[in-house]
Amino acid sequence: MSIVLNIGIILSFFLAILLFSKKDKVLTDNILSFWLVVIGFHLTGYYLKYNGYWEIYPHLIGITAPLPLLYGPFLYLYLVYSIQKSSSLKPIDYLHFAPVILSYLYMMPFYFFYSVEEKVKVDKGLVDDYGVFSAILLIGFIVSGLAYSIISYRKLLRRKKLVLDNFSYENRINLNWLQYSIIAIGFVFITAALVIIFREALGFEFPFNADILFYSIIVGFVVFVGYSGIRQQDLFSSAIKNEQELVNTESEYKKSGLKADTAMAKHKELLQVMENEKPYLNPKLTLNELSQRLDMSSNNMSQLINQYEQVNFYDFVNKYRVEDFIKRAQSNTNFSILAHALDAGFNSKSSFNGIFKKFKSETPSQFLAGLKK
Repeated sequence: MSIVLNIGIILSFFLAILLFSKKDKVLTDNILSFWLVVIGFHLTGYYLKYNGYWEIYPHLIGITAPLPLLYGPFLYLYLVYSIQKSSSLKPIDYLHFAPVILSYLYMMPFYFFYSVEEKVKVDKGLVDDYGVFSAILLIGFIVSGLAYSIISYRKLLRRKKLVLDNFSYENRINLNWLQYSIIAIGFVFITAALVIIFREALGFEFPFNADILFYSIIVGFVVFVGYSGIRQQDLFSSAIKNEQELVNTESEYKKSGLKADTAMAKHKELLQVMENEKPYLNPKLTLNELSQRLDMSSNNMSQLINQYEQVNFYDFVNKYRVEDFIKRAQSNTNFSILAHALDAGFNSKSSFNGIFKKFKSETPSQFLAGLKK
C-alpha cells in the first residue's frame, strides 16, 4: 500500500510541476495543476495516517479531511474550460470551493485549540465532538463527486454532438480522453461509496485493506489525467472554433427551417459538390466552410445533412473519404494504405482506422484483401 501511495504522491507533484513550468500555459493547465497538488496532499495525508505518523504527530490528524470535496469541482471546471476559451475563472466559479472553505472554518477549533490528547480521542471515536460532522463530510464527498461526474458527463456528451455536427476531423478535438477521465473519477466515488456501505453500514470486514481499492484508482487517475492533460495542451484552441460559436450554431439550428423545394435543390447541389469538387479531400474541412460553397448558413447545412443523409456532418464527410480511399487503393497498389488514406482526406492513421472500421466493419487491410478474392 505504501508503494502505491508513494507512486501517486510523486506523480501528482511531478505532473503539477510540469504543468506549472509549461510555456504559454492556458487556464486548464492551472486548474489541472492545482487539482494534482490537492490530490498529492490528499494522498500524503493518508500515507501519514497509514504509516502511523498520526500517532507520533497528532497535530496532523484531519488536516486533509475536507480535500476530497475538491475533486468534483476541479473535474467540472477542468471540463468547462477545456471546451471554451477563457483566461480566468468567473467569479461564480469560486462558489464551487465554498464547501471546502466552510469545512476548514468549522474545523479551526479542532486544529488550533484541541490538545494532543483530545485530538487522539476524537480520531479514535472516544469523543464525539466531530462525529456528525465527519459523517456529513463523508456523505458530502460521495454525493458531490457523483453529482459533478454526472453533470460533467452530460455536458461533455452535448459538446461531442456539437463537434460531430461541425467538424470532419478529430485531431485536437478528440473528447474521448475527457470522457474516460469523467468515468474514472466517477468510479472513484462509486468505489468509495461501496466500501463505506459494506464496511460501516453493513459491518462487513474485508479480508484486505479496502482503502487500497480507492487509493489505487486515484493513483491510476493521476497517471491518466496528468498524461492526457499535458498531451492535449492545445485542445479546442482558438484556431479551431470556440465554444460560443458552437453554442450559437446549436441555437440557430433550433430556429432554422428550409422549405421543402429549397431543401431538395440544395441537397442535390450538395451531392454534386461532394462528387465533383471533392471538398472532403481537405483534412480540416468544417461545416462552415462547406456551407459557404453552397451559399448557405451553417445551421441550414446541418439541418440538410441530418434530414436527407440521416447522419451528422462528421460521418457524412468521412463516408466520402472512405469510398475515395477504396478507389485509390484499388487503382494504385504502389502506395501504402496510409498514403492513400492521407490523400483521401484523413489526417491521421488512428482516425482513419477507426472511421473505416465503423463504416465497413473491417480493418482496411481485411477489406482490401476481401476485394482480391
